[in-house]
Amino acid sequence: MGLMKTKAISSIFVLFAIAAGMASMAPDAFADHSEVAIVTVDESGFSQACVDSGCYTPVTATVDVGGVVTMTNTDPTGVHTFTSGTVNGFAPAPDGTFDSSVLMSGDSFEWIPTQAGEQPYYCMLHTWMIGTIIVQEAAAEEHADDHGDEKEMSHDDEMVHEDVAEDIELMVIISDSQVMGGTQVELEFSELHVNYDITATQNGKVVFEKTGLHSMDLIATHQIDAVGSDENPISVEVVSLGIGAPGDEDSWTGPIGQVTTAQVVPEFGTIAMMVLAVAIISIVAVTAKSRVVPRF
Repeated sequence: MGLMKTKAISSIFVLFAIAAGMASMAPDAFADHSEVAIVTVDESGFSQACVDSGCYTPVTATVDVGGVVTMTNTDPTGVHTFTSGTVNGFAPAPDGTFDSSVLMSGDSFEWIPTQAGEQPYYCMLHTWMIGTIIVQEAAAEEHADDHGDEKEMSHDDEMVHEDVAEDIELMVIISDSQVMGGTQVELEFSELHVNYDITATQNGKVVFEKTGLHSMDLIATHQIDAVGSDENPISVEVVSLGIGAPGDEDSWTGPIGQVTTAQVVPEFGTIAMMVLAVAIISIVAVTAKSRVVPRF
């Protein structure tokens, strides 16, 4: 009777070990690597018959960093240990990562790994009993963190790009000179490759307008078919579209929409030029009659 009872108990533990092993060897899609259970094979301390198939079940277990590894001696016929390290022949070499010490049948030991890698272990009392624990990073969390880092870097890049764009100050100096039949307007930029629009109005009427212009140099000139005066000045407006190569608007930097205005009034208006001409003619005429050289 005593022998039959022992065999019955052993069978129960065998079924438990098989069930635990099948659960731990489930496909990764259903496996929870935050926890893993390892058990001993029945009678593994009395016989080396388990060496080929594994004296621990599962013989190779996988767990996440920070997960819990529960090691249980389910062998009703003997005592065992779970000791980290390797065995060279029959000479054990513990590495000190973990050691359950001697576990009686039914006793358990827990270990929480802190870094990824392969961790071999064995039984100090039966050195043919060996196993491996594969510690891996939590893939889902790592993947999420990577995406978070990418978003943060992308956001930082945008911020840097905006800062650079704001840091570039564009100065536009508008000057003019009267030419035959009109006015020449000169634009002096503080940056190369400025894209801009220019509009000139006089008495509320547009007398000159160009859009989508590009200046490779620091100076650009435009001819306006109108002449300004103190009473009717020409108002010039320059709008910055960005700094960069034409046709590549996505890479343009600098201020966009910056408006620079100026009123164009020639140094000598038409009346002033006529008065000056009459004065010079009069002085020449007087000089010719009196033969007196005037001193200016």
